[in-house]
Amino acid sequence: MFKKLKNFFYFSVALYFRFFASIRLKLWKPRIIVITGSSGKTTLLHLIESQLGDRAKYSHEANSSFGIPFDILSLHRKSLLLYEWPVLFFLAPVGIFSKLPRQKLYIVEADCDRPYEGKFLSEFLKPEVTLWTNVSRTHSMNFEKEVEKGKFKTVDKAIAYEFGYYGQETKSLVIVGDNSVNLESQLSRVKCKLENILSNNNKIDYSVSANGSIFVINNKKYTFKYLLPKKTSTLILMCSSLMKYLNEKFDDKFTNFKLAPSRSSVFKGIKNTTLVDSSYNANLDSMTEVVEMFSEIEAKEKWVVIADMIEQGSQEEEEHRKLASLISKHNFQNIILMGPRVSEYTEPILLNKNTNVVSFVNPKDVLDYLLSSIKGGEVILFKGARFLEGVIEHLLKNKEDVNKLARREKVWQIRRKKWGL
Repeated sequence: MFKKLKNFFYFSVALYFRFFASIRLKLWKPRIIVITGSSGKTTLLHLIESQLGDRAKYSHEANSSFGIPFDILSLHRKSLLLYEWPVLFFLAPVGIFSKLPRQKLYIVEADCDRPYEGKFLSEFLKPEVTLWTNVSRTHSMNFEKEVEKGKFKTVDKAIAYEFGYYGQETKSLVIVGDNSVNLESQLSRVKCKLENILSNNNKIDYSVSANGSIFVINNKKYTFKYLLPKKTSTLILMCSSLMKYLNEKFDDKFTNFKLAPSRSSVFKGIKNTTLVDSSYNANLDSMTEVVEMFSEIEAKEKWVVIADMIEQGSQEEEEHRKLASLISKHNFQNIILMGPRVSEYTEPILLNKNTNVVSFVNPKDVLDYLLSSIKGGEVILFKGARFLEGVIEHLLKNKEDVNKLARREKVWQIRRKKWGL
């Protein structure tokens, strides 16, 4: 019942905060750069931040119809619990008069979790530049009613159309990093200059190891100490294109780049294990990128812990069956599945291929299995939803690394505790 009420009043309440944030934007008058797309947004934001540093303000951990106005008004949610809301309502008008940022560039990560969000945010932000990474099935269940109403033939088209608002409202330049049919179908709505990175026939070589990632793009070498999937090469090119537009010097070493939490972060684990934490979230595209990246890392024992892809709606069986096909392509020594969806749809297909696989619904059971099964020296990938960060927390060798995991807010601590973590 609460969830239905939340969805019903979502934009009505968000409009309250957007109203005051729009006043502050008029006072501030920054040049607005929007980063949008189904995946890769946060990594691209961090790539850009490594270039511009403190010459720009960034919407860290704020990409929604609430989060972005909160960021503009300098409102911060610490616990994510309900008791914070009365304070936020009171402070929103006050936020107009707080000290304006000195930066005149605002780099905003903007999502499309539901119908109308792209329109709601793009008409509010009216970006000078939009960087559109891609389109894939994220939060699909929220778009199914659009198909049922006959507005779109597929969920994919509905999602692409909503993202298209950002391109439609952009004033100077849209940089695109995807050539999918669904994304390209929306480009006719762009009225400004359009650049598709993939149309330049770039020559790309890629390698990854436990020590980091190497990209060779048009004979130029980019080295990172982080594990980054091959498609990051597109984000590098998008970042370079933006720097050229802004007349900013491009640091091809990405000296100040830092990876956001739980996007393939690497930690030392118990019994000399190596933990690869990509637990922030997942859809099939991001699963594919990370699993294929992990498959290229050399190690004697490679395990994967794969959890559900949530909010897939009527597409969830199809997407989780595709996930089984993806995993079965690679020779992982142990496959641990967590969640009702992977247990129902993914496990049977893997078992038919005589794969070494076990599944659990409860994250505490996954933790108990790992604690009893790890022999030592394994390299373990964690990817998916459903509290994987809580499992990783108990496998860390250095307990201070807990603060480097995702979802540290009080509300997530409470939820993990309920699951026995």
